[in-house]
Amino acid sequence: MKVMFMGEFLHTIDAKGRLIIPAKFREALGYRFIATKGLDNCLFLYPEDEWKNFEEKLKKLPVSQPNARQFVRFFFSGAAECEFDKQGRILLPANLREYAGLEKDVMVVGVMNRIEIWDAARWKEYSEQAEQNYESAAESLVDLGI
Repeated sequence: MKVMFMGEFLHTIDAKGRLIIPAKFREALGYRFIATKGLDNCLFLYPEDEWKNFEEKLKKLPVSQPNARQFVRFFFSGAAECEFDKQGRILLPANLREYAGLEKDVMVVGVMNRIEIWDAARWKEYSEQAEQNYESAAESLVDLGI
């Protein structure tokens, strides 16, 4: 089964660091999944099978290349296995919340094979900037066959 996450949902993190994941994402994410430091200071959540696919790709990177070593170290050192409680919440580890600046209001965003968790204010800022560059970004993707 190929997973497809899409949409954006505003939620809040409680005082204990728990976050409700939208119901439409929970089933596709699975009971156990991986949370890690993402790019642009957000968090990435991967279903186990997508994580394994990505892990296989990262294993093929040359350990002799400094950028590859740096990326793999950063990505895996922040990774944590997570699961849902009975209320559909996840407990985000403190180090991940700190990395992404998550305190209260967060945006849960579906991005194809993963979920991203952003500080709501940072997501608004990022979205506004991306919206201004949307057409030029689309034009540059033509070279990639899109």
